[in-house]
Amino acid sequence: MRLGLIAGNGKFPFLVLDAARAQGHDVTVIATKEEAFPELNDAAARHGAPIHWISIGQLGKCISLLKDAGATHAVMAGQVKHTRIFGGILPDLTFIAVLRQLTSRNTDGLIGAVAKVLHERGIELIDSTLLLQPLLARSGVLTRRSPTTEEQQDFEFGWRMADAIAALDIGQTVAVKHQAVVAVEAMEGTDEVIGRAGYLAGAGVRIVKVAKPRQDMRFDVPVIGFATIQAMRVAGASALAIDAGKTLVLDGDAVFASADEAGIVIVGRQATAGSGLPA
Repeated sequence: MRLGLIAGNGKFPFLVLDAARAQGHDVTVIATKEEAFPELNDAAARHGAPIHWISIGQLGKCISLLKDAGATHAVMAGQVKHTRIFGGILPDLTFIAVLRQLTSRNTDGLIGAVAKVLHERGIELIDSTLLLQPLLARSGVLTRRSPTTEEQQDFEFGWRMADAIAALDIGQTVAVKHQAVVAVEAMEGTDEVIGRAGYLAGAGVRIVKVAKPRQDMRFDVPVIGFATIQAMRVAGASALAIDAGKTLVLDGDAVFASADEAGIVIVGRQATAGSGLPA
C-alpha cells in the first residue's frame, strides 16, 4: 500500500519505516519539525522514501502532501508531547476547524477528530502497531527476577489506580510505593513521572503503565524503551508493570537486559475482565 508515516519523536518512526519498507510498502514521511529527530532524514534516504517537514499545526498541509503522494493509509508513530498539542503551536485553518468540533480537548478527542478528517479525505489511519507485532510485550514475568510479594501488592494496587486515570484519559502511568500513589502521569510523559516519583519517595517505587480501557491502537499506544529503564535506574524504581499485547517495547531485548543488570523486574499483565485489555 501507499503509506503516509506521520512521525513524532523517539525510535518508533524509524522502526515503522524499516518495517513498512521491508514489507514492500511505499512510504512518504511527514515529520513534525517540533518533535521528529533530524536523523529521520538519513533513514528516509536509505529507504528511498520522500520526507517532508511540517509544523504540528499544519494539518491541511499534511493532508495535501499525503494526497499528492497517493497515500491511501497513514500511521502515526512517535510521541508528540501533549503540552505542544494544546499550547505553543500555530494551527492552520484545517486544524482550527478540528478544534472547533471538539467537546473536550483531551488527546483521544483531538486525534480521533484528526483521524475523522483524514478518513473524509480518503486516507485511513491504521493501527500504529500493525507493522510491529513482534515488539508488543508478552504476558508474564519478562525479566530474570520475579516480583517480590511487596512489589506484587503494589502492582495490584497500581493497576486499579492506573486503570481509573486511563479511563478518564488523564494519563496511563502511576508510580506507587507501599500501596500509596506517589505520582500520576498527566501531560508530562512517563519518564518525567518516574523522575518525580524517585524525588518524592526515593528508592523502591514501582511503575505501572497501562492501556486505556478502550485503547485506540491507532494512536497514543503505551510505549517503553531503553530510556524508560534508564529513568527507573536513576530514580531507584524497582519494578515495572505493562500491559501485554498493548505495549510496544521499542528496544527489544536491550530493555530486558538493562533491567536485569539493574535488578529491575518487568511484568506483562495478562488480559483480564477488569483491566484495560480485552478478556
